[in-house]
Amino acid sequence: MPLPDTMTALVLREDGYASGGSGDMPTDLSPFVGLTTLPVPQPREGQALIKVARAAVNPSDLLFVSGQYGQPRKAGMPAGFEGVGEVVAGDTPLLGQRVSFFGMGWGTWAEYAMADARMMIPLRPDLRDEDAAGLIVNPMTAMAMFDIVRADGAGAFVFTAGGSQLGKFLIGLAKDAGIAAIPVVRRAEQAEALKALGAADVLVSSAPDFAEKATAVMAEHGPRILLDAVADQVAADLFFAMPRGARWLCYGRLATTPPVLDQMGQFIFMGKKIEGFWLSSWLRETPSDRVATLVGEVQGRFVSGAWRTDVSTVLPLKDALENFPAALSVKDAKILIAP
Repeated sequence: MPLPDTMTALVLREDGYASGGSGDMPTDLSPFVGLTTLPVPQPREGQALIKVARAAVNPSDLLFVSGQYGQPRKAGMPAGFEGVGEVVAGDTPLLGQRVSFFGMGWGTWAEYAMADARMMIPLRPDLRDEDAAGLIVNPMTAMAMFDIVRADGAGAFVFTAGGSQLGKFLIGLAKDAGIAAIPVVRRAEQAEALKALGAADVLVSSAPDFAEKATAVMAEHGPRILLDAVADQVAADLFFAMPRGARWLCYGRLATTPPVLDQMGQFIFMGKKIEGFWLSSWLRETPSDRVATLVGEVQGRFVSGAWRTDVSTVLPLKDALENFPAALSVKDAKILIAP
């Protein structure tokens, strides 16, 4: 079937980074992206063109389109980091196959997207599009960070944004490995659901006894790793309550107010460390055979039912811009875009 000449996409309105430092996570994306018609791109050597079936909307996408992410925007290019679709053209043996992929400059919030032909992930036929659309960012981050937990050898770890999709993936991994997962959440009503998934304990940051409960949990489980998507004072206080040799791995910045680090002596006398984790760097630095193994495990977990993507809504591409505010107001929402 011949390809169309034009397509619809949500494209970036601005170049570079936002001025004025960190801001709130946006819910109204109309200042940052616009719906438009573009020529269908032509793949070059090493590239593939994909007809998008579903595209994910992650917190990293929201930070990127608003100019708050670790790479610059390019006005006029489609937004969206990851998705699933059929390879319809390009320098690849995967023509006609369904793949998960990262957008390569030409993002996934579009009818067609470009990908690095070497980075596409061929998919099992029994894997749902709802899971395949977000196969990379959250699942692979969970896998990679849980590798760090296992290598640490501790019997427990703590993580913020515990009710998120990624948090639920971490609970499943920990349950299967016999490691105590201790999620931190803001709303008390999340606690029982996470315990049902296998969390060893749940810390509710809004509870009046949060500090006392955190102290008790640290004494009981002795976690040495904090996986943090929020980077707020709650995370800092938890880290300083953790035992000698604790590591704070920050992989997100959901908070707009940075924490105060008021116990600097712990870095000297207790050997504690603060580190960053970015999946893009991990993918570049990790041996390809290890990445391939984890990709296979991710697909297997979804197909077996050990993991499931809890999609809150699927927005048609042409209507997404006006419906983003309502969709993003849902707590722990997983939003997909359907071209």
